[in-house]
Amino acid sequence: MRRFKNEKYNKLATVENVFKAEKSDDDSHKITIYGDIGESWWGESTSAKDIEDVLNKITSGTINLHLNSPGGDVFDGIAIYNQLKNHASKVIVHVDGLAASAASIIAMAADELIMNTGSMMMIHEASTFAWGNKADFQKALNALEGIDKSIVDIYMTRFQGERSEIETMLQGETWFTSDEAVDVGLADRVNQTVEEDDDDDVDPEEFKNSVLNRIRANKGQQPKQPDSTQQSNTILNRFKRQAN
Repeated sequence: MRRFKNEKYNKLATVENVFKAEKSDDDSHKITIYGDIGESWWGESTSAKDIEDVLNKITSGTINLHLNSPGGDVFDGIAIYNQLKNHASKVIVHVDGLAASAASIIAMAADELIMNTGSMMMIHEASTFAWGNKADFQKALNALEGIDKSIVDIYMTRFQGERSEIETMLQGETWFTSDEAVDVGLADRVNQTVEEDDDDDVDPEEFKNSVLNRIRANKGQQPKQPDSTQQSNTILNRFKRQAN
């Protein structure tokens, strides 16, 4: 399983692979990339070749790319970034859950980058395995330093701070909430539109207060919470759908 420096985020590293491209009703295409980027020894993944094959067939004016990925091969990530940047279509990237590592590089190709509510972005230094003598390790080190410079070049096309700051953020494996990604310039906006989900958990205290407010409102009493019947009914309906 992929491991992050920040242990509390390691549970996010396992994302079921989904890769598909579909024509929308309007002049746009939707591409979904969930899971690992690049060829994987451990399971399904999405490679730069997969993306190239899809992009060669797209003539729509807009591509909506939906991302939820812990990352993967940095060179595949850079290749996909350049494929998207060089495509004639307008590219809108939607971070549905996670855009980490190589996936965050892909996200930088967006003409418009939208962080969906609750999504996150992570950037870090490139990593590799090395075996051999000190000369072999030095070659690996030199290669990693060169890759990191290339990665910083990509982030700097959006980042609003200094180059030294993004370099330090890479070294520390930095995680951004959706709002934070927008604040530093790595994303354009947060999509605050959240569709009501029948599987949403209802907080017990919230449910109790909604019942009390509805009963008090029916009795003509002043509710102790700021809203009244309308919000109470909404919460009750959510609870009833879950119970069914």
